[in-house]
Amino acid sequence: MKKTGSPRAGTGGGWYDVPTKCKCRWASYGLCTKCHDKLPQKRCGLSSTFLFYFLSLGFFTLVGVFFAWLAFSPYKRLLSDGVVGCQPDNEGSWSIGVYHGTSPFALKPIEMSNFRNNQTAAWPAANPVFSCASVTDMNYPSNFVADPFLFIQGSKLYLFYETKNSITMQGDIGVAESSDQGVTWTYVGIALDEEWHISYPQVFDYDSEVYMMPESSNHGDLRLYKAVEFPLQWTFHKTLIDQPLVDASMVKYNDEFWLFASNHHHFGSRKNGHLEIWVAPSPFGPWKGHAQNPVKNGPRNIGARNGGVPFSHEGKLYRLGQDCGETYGHRLRVFDVVTLTDENYHEVEVPLNLEQSNKGRNAWNGKRSHHMNAHQLPSGKWIAVVDGDRVPSGDLAMNYALGGGALFILFSLNMMMGILFGYARCYVPHFLIPGKRGETVLPWVVRPQLPTRFHKAASRLSKTSSLLRGVNIPAKSCLGCLFGIASFTVSVCAVCMAVSCFFGGNGAEEPYAVEGQYSQFTMVAMTYEARLWNLQMYVKHYSRCASVREIVVVWNKGTPPDAVRDFDSAVPVRIRVEPQNSLNNRFKPDEMIKTKAVFELDDDIMMTCDDVERGFRAWRENPDRLVGYYPRLIDGAPLKYRNERYARSQSGYNLILTGAAFMDSEFAFAKYWSQDAEKARAVVDRFFNCEDILMNFILANQTTERAVEYVHPSWAIDTSKLSGAAISRDTQGHYDKRTKCLLQFSEIFNGVPLRKWDFLSRQDSWDN
Repeated sequence: MKKTGSPRAGTGGGWYDVPTKCKCRWASYGLCTKCHDKLPQKRCGLSSTFLFYFLSLGFFTLVGVFFAWLAFSPYKRLLSDGVVGCQPDNEGSWSIGVYHGTSPFALKPIEMSNFRNNQTAAWPAANPVFSCASVTDMNYPSNFVADPFLFIQGSKLYLFYETKNSITMQGDIGVAESSDQGVTWTYVGIALDEEWHISYPQVFDYDSEVYMMPESSNHGDLRLYKAVEFPLQWTFHKTLIDQPLVDASMVKYNDEFWLFASNHHHFGSRKNGHLEIWVAPSPFGPWKGHAQNPVKNGPRNIGARNGGVPFSHEGKLYRLGQDCGETYGHRLRVFDVVTLTDENYHEVEVPLNLEQSNKGRNAWNGKRSHHMNAHQLPSGKWIAVVDGDRVPSGDLAMNYALGGGALFILFSLNMMMGILFGYARCYVPHFLIPGKRGETVLPWVVRPQLPTRFHKAASRLSKTSSLLRGVNIPAKSCLGCLFGIASFTVSVCAVCMAVSCFFGGNGAEEPYAVEGQYSQFTMVAMTYEARLWNLQMYVKHYSRCASVREIVVVWNKGTPPDAVRDFDSAVPVRIRVEPQNSLNNRFKPDEMIKTKAVFELDDDIMMTCDDVERGFRAWRENPDRLVGYYPRLIDGAPLKYRNERYARSQSGYNLILTGAAFMDSEFAFAKYWSQDAEKARAVVDRFFNCEDILMNFILANQTTERAVEYVHPSWAIDTSKLSGAAISRDTQGHYDKRTKCLLQFSEIFNGVPLRKWDFLSRQDSWDN
């Protein structure tokens, strides 16, 4: 061996001895095929190890980007939806809804009461009526709002609630007001902000004064505050009980004041399964513990933890409790308090009958609801505020854990596949492995001083690599092919899982608010017996969209299906059987439709719920327009019907196909079936086509303003291509019929009332 000038040259040879036949280009360990542990001199190609892992990284990165492009909407939510607040939170994304009914056991969500608010096209106004985006004070941005309490003062309703501050990450007490029975709410401000977390703000009046009793268990006591200037200024009044009580609820019953609460700091108390009672002659005390305390101490699903203030109805007292079995705040349970004395307590569960959504995460309360506050109005009817969440507790942490696990699986499989197939080596540099007799000794400058545990881990990794290299699997063998295919499939799934967990949010396709309010619409699909399989897929998918209230099926021909048995639907499905097979039936006035907005959508078009919700928002901003997803440009002399590519080439459109469009159900349907349009409807029947073109002519003829608006879907699939039942399967014949319709409609309407509009006229670029 040639002697070098190394200061450590000796028994083991120089640590940078370089044989003459090895010529390296790379200085890093493991980058050269043969001389990875030598310093560079002349030339040597990249090692198979480096190439394998580099190419793997590039490939799976492309897979992740493609999955994100396919799965995530490219359209970002508007700034008005809340930027500073409404951040992802491990405690959830709670919001608040309003319910009305004739009794506390017959409450229906506000959208079922058909309250109108034409100023924002919220007809009906829909839950949630108050969310983190409703908190408009930038000094107190909110991640979520929960624990709602009502206080009625004259004709006004005041809503007190917990708001989790996005900056301090602790609870404050906020307040909003309503003058229209809870349909719309105005944010007033922060009523109480302490140095510790506060929540569950029960507000009541006593001796002509207004008091607030929030939970302050983090401070170690139960405190009472008095209103100095209602509703925003409060002062500390006194400490009621010097214990860290959770969700304390006070109610007057049999001329005494009773307080229900949990204390999770008691020895032996079971979290979310513990309940105690106190009694006092007045709200100020002195408070005495019940003889049976704790009256409950069991599993989390027994409803021990309070879910709101007890209420009286028809002479009986009812207590609300949380079922925390599946997740914290999973659902509400209500108990009839049969016996309540200083010595005895007994309650029996009764049905609450609160409507539950089947839309999962797309519903504002799809996963849990843990608080209700009910009041009887002077009219005798009942109103309640209820909170809800679309995700379970700890969902954010679970997503990160799943994403991390998916990345670990991807890394492990990729490394194992490379080593077993001989494409790569898991090389551990010698300086990471504990010294052995006869090994090459590195200078202290090069050898890092690493912990012993790290050295041991590196040694095990090196041994594992050696074992795997000993089990070399030929890539072209049957075993190699099976292992490669399985590893590749699992790796691709792991990439998709990781991208979804880290970048996919909470997995919900949420609705878009307009001026802080939500609404709902009715879907209308026209079909017949030969397309039943299309319809079943259509109903299952779209019924889960957040703003869909009902799906109406216009049945033109054949034996109608059973609305309950034949469909997997999260909303009511109504079959409207028509005696005559006509495309005009699509726009027939229907008094049973309970929403202002109707979404006409062919049963062979599939798009994401987010695309549908964006279109609904665009329509609510301009409810006098026809808003849809398929633009066309009608022009030329003579007129000719062309596809979307022509409209794109001319940079504009003047017609929206009603096979996927929002419209005003009352106005548009009435105009379509007016006497003035009778001749045009006859043209539709003669050609069995063109009903969408006719609707555009009719609406454009009613206004000098803009009549149509386009929204670009992120993607849409036409399932009619998979079936022989589509009327437009013969594309050229279909276009010829529509050209003839255009000529006849232009004669009936004395010209073409359609005006051209440019693409990209919206600030949010939804019409690109």
